[in-house]
Amino acid sequence: MKVLVTGVTGLLGRLVAEQLLARGHEVLGIDRRAWPNAPEGLRLTQADIRKRPAEEVFRTERPDAVIHMATVTHIRQRSADRFRINLQGTRAVVEHSQRYGVKQLVFAGRHTFYGAQADSPLYHTEDEPPLGLHAFPELADLVAADLFAASALWRHPELATAVLRVVYTLGPARHGTLASFLRGPRVPTVLGFDPLFHVLHEADAAAALVRAAEAEIRGVFNVAGPPPVPLSVLIRETHRQALPVPEGLLNVTLGRFGLPRLPKGAVDHIKFPIVVDASAFREATGFEAVHPVETAMADFTSASLSAAS
Repeated sequence: MKVLVTGVTGLLGRLVAEQLLARGHEVLGIDRRAWPNAPEGLRLTQADIRKRPAEEVFRTERPDAVIHMATVTHIRQRSADRFRINLQGTRAVVEHSQRYGVKQLVFAGRHTFYGAQADSPLYHTEDEPPLGLHAFPELADLVAADLFAASALWRHPELATAVLRVVYTLGPARHGTLASFLRGPRVPTVLGFDPLFHVLHEADAAAALVRAAEAEIRGVFNVAGPPPVPLSVLIRETHRQALPVPEGLLNVTLGRFGLPRLPKGAVDHIKFPIVVDASAFREATGFEAVHPVETAMADFTSASLSAAS
């Protein structure tokens, strides 16, 4: 199968490309960034996904499947360019996929789509709407991109579209929202709260994206692996020190004293859990995570210690 991966030079995109190549697929990549020492067999086009050179890849190569990962997800980065990449980029990928005969489109979304709220259900299912955007506008463009990709299910029924809402990833790449939050020696928590966190080893997250492309599935799917663990366990097992802070003092504490910077709306995400029901994805693809959460935490910790030495 010929698979096109957008955002292929991102750390998760690299894992996806490597797994696809290992499984014998022909792999194309589009990214604005270069990939020095890219694996043999990958054909990379350096281009903005919204520009004509990217469309030329669709037109000339006619990929069988597309895995769209060219989105900006860092919650601290909020700019007009980010909005354009996430929304216009997703629109371009959907339109090119429909125009040039792609059979399977996989959109890599985030489980934070659902928002963190005190009255949220314990397990989120795929038919629930996004909540909490009024308090966390930095997520609005990612939610909009998710919804636009999902709209292809009825706008382009000939295109098998799968929107995957993947839980937090963790592993040796030390990349992603959760890894950034755990990067420093001390991790802030909200005094009196210890929410559950759904964590998936980054190698398993890549495997889930590959499995979705191979299975030719349609619909919206939550993607998770091991059962969730409390934030306190994540902090302890990654050899960090929890720093409980009264909620009223968080805004003057974050970004200082070696603590990570967080938007004001992100505070709810360290107060309330976002736990998802991923049974539909398992039934559709047979996906099972290989790595327990203990391995994800250990791999992240080992890589952090190596980087510090």
